[in-house]
Amino acid sequence: METAKPHKRSHVSVKRKRDPLPPPVARALKKLGADLALARRRRRLTQASLAERIQTSVATLRRMEHGDERISIGTIAQAFLVLGELDKISGLLDTSGDHIGLTLMNQQLPQRVRHKRVTPESGAL
Repeated sequence: METAKPHKRSHVSVKRKRDPLPPPVARALKKLGADLALARRRRRLTQASLAERIQTSVATLRRMEHGDERISIGTIAQAFLVLGELDKISGLLDTSGDHIGLTLMNQQLPQRVRHKRVTPESGAL
């Protein structure tokens, strides 16, 4: 007599509870979504038309316009491209204007730079 084997699932969907975003991040995403919606409306584009142009669903576009954190940066970049604002994405974290990074690098600079002695054993010319 054979015993029935339990059905083995190849993929188990488990919803994980995410930690809430820090309030400044949530506010920034909400503002980005609202700004995208305003830019779309100013260009007289419907949600359906913009969604088609950025190759996503209207539901995803609505979530993006509400500041949903799960929207990929690629989808957001496509929206910027369609709206004619892609240059804003490329300048988001321009390293030439990274004042914190430059300050940290400057703090690590040596106080003094000394000339190295060249000896015949060092192999330097």
